[in-house]
This record gives sequence, structure tokens and C-alpha cells, in this order.
Amino acid sequence: MEPNFHIALICPEIAPNTGNAGRLCLAVGARLHLVHPLGFQTDEKAVRRAGLDYWKQVDVVEHASADAFWAWVGDRPAHLFSSHGATVFTAAPFARGDVLVFGRESVGLPREWVTARGGYTIPMVGPTRSLNLSNAVSVVAYAALARIEPRLFGG
Repeated sequence: MEPNFHIALICPEIAPNTGNAGRLCLAVGARLHLVHPLGFQTDEKAVRRAGLDYWKQVDVVEHASADAFWAWVGDRPAHLFSSHGATVFTAAPFARGDVLVFGRESVGLPREWVTARGGYTIPMVGPTRSLNLSNAVSVVAYAALARIEPRLFGG
């Protein structure tokens, strides 16, 4: 079955954030893409130790590198989410099959990617510099789901 959309984590560093994103993917019908290098292991033992009992149900694809990931993306619409984005995330033209791209916890996406491809941001008030990765993925994923499946939201 084709996913509603794809969520890509570029070189994630923190296993629990990726675990949370995986659980979210199950909830919204998305496929999770992990782009290497990762800051943790995803083998059966590591997943079990992390308590991710649902991980075997996650539709996950691992890409050996950013180049391999972008080769897979090809002509698919890809939306990059970054604190350096110029447009608010709710303006993204979400559609079924789109790829939602998020960067690593410590540095986000490469600025040159955001400059070249455009980027969306999640507005924040107060002194917070950025959201936790799994929180940012959740905010954007539900905005995408609301656009793709409005009936789930009473529309």
C-alpha cells in the first residue's frame, strides 16, 4: 500500500526522536526514510533495547547516503523544514506522496539545501531556537494529513 506521504530524517542522531517519528508514521500512514549516517543502530537488538516494540510495524526505508536519498526522491515533490526556511509550514502545498524532509537534531538541514530547494519553517514565539525533531515532525505531519485526508478532521 502506498503511504499518504514520506517523512525523511537526514542523519538523525537520537534514537528516541527517530522512535517517536516512527510511531507517528504509523499513526498518519507515512513511510519513514532514514538517511545514513545515523547516530544509533537500528538492528533488532538495539530496537528491542530501546523499547520500540512497534518498530517492526513501521514502514521504514534506509538510504546509505544523502546522494542515494536524493536519487530516490527524483521528481517527487520534496518539502524541506528548517529554522532557516522562508515560508511558514502551513503554506506548503501538501499532497499525497510528497516527501517531508527534516535535518539532524544538532544542526538541522544543510543551509545550501534550503537555499537551493526552498524551505518551510515552524513559527515560534519566545526565546526557543528550534523544536525537538520529533515534535517538529509531528506538527508538520498532522498539517500534511489534514490537507490530504480532510475527512479525518471533520472536513
